[in-house]
Amino acid sequence: MRATFMYGAGDVRVENAPDPVLKQPTDALVRVVRSCVCGSDLHPYHTMPDSPQGTPMGHEFIGVVEELGSEVSGLKRGDLVVAPFAYSDNTCAFCREGLHTSCRNGGFWATGDVGGGQAEAVRVPQAQGTLVRLPVAEDSELLPSLLTLSDVYGTGYHAAKQARVNPRTTVTVVGDGAVGLLAVLSARQLGAERVILMGRHKERTDLGRAFGATDVVPERGEEGIERVRELTGGDGTHTVLECVGYMSAYEMAVGVVRPGGVISRVGVPQYEEAPVGFTSLFGPNVTLTGGPAPVRAYIEELLPGVLDGTVDPGRVFDRTVGLDEVPDAYRAMDRREALKVLVRP
Repeated sequence: MRATFMYGAGDVRVENAPDPVLKQPTDALVRVVRSCVCGSDLHPYHTMPDSPQGTPMGHEFIGVVEELGSEVSGLKRGDLVVAPFAYSDNTCAFCREGLHTSCRNGGFWATGDVGGGQAEAVRVPQAQGTLVRLPVAEDSELLPSLLTLSDVYGTGYHAAKQARVNPRTTVTVVGDGAVGLLAVLSARQLGAERVILMGRHKERTDLGRAFGATDVVPERGEEGIERVRELTGGDGTHTVLECVGYMSAYEMAVGVVRPGGVISRVGVPQYEEAPVGFTSLFGPNVTLTGGPAPVRAYIEELLPGVLDGTVDPGRVFDRTVGLDEVPDAYRAMDRREALKVLVRP
């Protein structure tokens, strides 16, 4: 089969690779129908050390079940399924608490002997707990929106849920990438009437407005903080959804959060130390939360709105490529020429 590997910063290749095979009775083999490139894939694209042995890439995919291990029930060959970006058994204590990213028997795509989703096929560990059957055909026009359930829609929703967004809260979203835009959508779904989007790319912030952003702040740093404060009578917002992962985004989140408010981080942090002391969080009673989204916990909740057309999160995809064009997709997203690229193997 063909699959994507990264050999170092900026070095993405699509190569022939061995076809995946069942290794455990809890496995399934899935033929990939749609996958994509994630904003978080750009972090290793910028920093991965050179290696003679490439790392498989991709953690978001929809596919068709081709084979099932002997202990997998509830699925059959031919089912169209969506895979969360972390696999899990969906039965351990952490999964039952809705924290599938900490599953005792779980893990992540493209690690160990598990391949990545930017490929023609994937071996899925813990298939019964991981895969969610989709009641549509594999050529459905809903596939882009359904694919967002694998990561970016669930991640934006997790940011809003962790921040306890509700009709009484004002919201600032930091970042106009796919996760940030879907955090805007999610905040409005949870009832927020005012959502300030901090982003400076007009095509993206226009989509943010379509998803429900009431204000757009293109300024960054202290200037952006001052602008949000002006929009909120000097107080800041009750919640801040930080969807970038860089220190500059965290500092803006600290700068615009209201006393007693919540900062929810879902951008993968590219730093280990950050302000959490008296003047930043402790004194104003600010809560810091967030983390890798357990998107498996949200799929059943979010799926009906996608199926009936109430929401259209697939609008974040603004380019489609074939599998052999994935290196071009990375370059386009890195250059901000594309928001999020859909891949058709």
